[in-house]
Amino acid sequence: MTRDETRAVLVLEDGCRFEGRSVGAATEQVGEVCFNTAMTGYQEIMSDPSYAGQIVTMTYTQIGNVGINPEDMESARPWIRGFVIKESSRIASNWRSRESLGDFLRRHNIPAIEGIDTRALVAHLRDQGAQRGVLSTLEFDQEILLAKARAWPGLAGMDLTGEVGCTVAHAWTEGLTEWKPDLWRTAAPAVAGGPFRVVVLDFGVKYNILRSLVSAGCVLTVVPGTTAAADILALQPDGIFLSNGPGDPGAVLHAIRTIAALVAAGKPLFGICLGHQMLCLALGGETEKMKFGHRGGNHPVLDLRNGRVEVTAQNHGFMVRRESLPSVLQVTHESLFDGTVEGVEHRQAPVFSVQYHPEASPGPHDAQPHFQRFVRLMRAHVG
Repeated sequence: MTRDETRAVLVLEDGCRFEGRSVGAATEQVGEVCFNTAMTGYQEIMSDPSYAGQIVTMTYTQIGNVGINPEDMESARPWIRGFVIKESSRIASNWRSRESLGDFLRRHNIPAIEGIDTRALVAHLRDQGAQRGVLSTLEFDQEILLAKARAWPGLAGMDLTGEVGCTVAHAWTEGLTEWKPDLWRTAAPAVAGGPFRVVVLDFGVKYNILRSLVSAGCVLTVVPGTTAAADILALQPDGIFLSNGPGDPGAVLHAIRTIAALVAAGKPLFGICLGHQMLCLALGGETEKMKFGHRGGNHPVLDLRNGRVEVTAQNHGFMVRRESLPSVLQVTHESLFDGTVEGVEHRQAPVFSVQYHPEASPGPHDAQPHFQRFVRLMRAHVG
């Protein structure tokens, strides 16, 4: 793999500047600069639609060592605005690799910078909070770049779900897979009382969420996030799923109204990440932007119902305000890092949600049973 040694610069809205080498496209992007503490899964992170609008900093020291392959994509393309790393691997060594990290970034016109002190950048973001920033390989004047960073409106108040979700309803049939050197096998679901018809509201859903639902025994119809409640209910689903997605949950007003109507209809409902936040908003709760968010594969979450701890994958910059939640919602999970709300369930309706990602990709699989929990809820409701 050849390395592009051209100059690149990252400038934050507070004037902090980092200079390094370009390992991506020769271009410029503005976005929210954040960080992810995962040690693996850079491809899944780049292709997670929840990262739309963000310039992602990886805290692990070397990125790109297993290359890029088509099977590990979490959507049709990467959604990050830019990529910040300590060092890109000179060798992509994996039997499934089809492309180098640099070639992948250049093909999708995404700028990336290496050779900076990522520890200093992450420490700065932790102290000052996630910031607007500009990553450029074209312009290097400090004042010009600073003005561009400050001119970007930021993620607060921004609805990005229409940019990343599907535009036409479609079926999804692929389940989870088991990889071996010469075999790709889809695990067949074994579910008593199934299969269950599930409508997925796509606000930027990850592929492995869909695969996890299929392997749990669900037959999926994925619909745009703008789909009206009446049209969703006309499909006669056994359950409804609210997906993850990018941006400010409070800005997605059309979805919040739809979710309120779906809860009132009494169908089993499960939300993840943005879907969790919008569910809480639909029932009267409030959300707020976090200082620097939760992004990584090592976040411990306490299940308040049984005292068990799940090590979880997370990616969110907004959170539900615990004190705002209505009495009909019970907090079921909380972060052991900072005590924030990580899960709720409705006290009367067959409805629950979690802030983190049970499908992981990347990350641990401690929380995978939430998909079976959804199936049990549908089974009880149908029965």
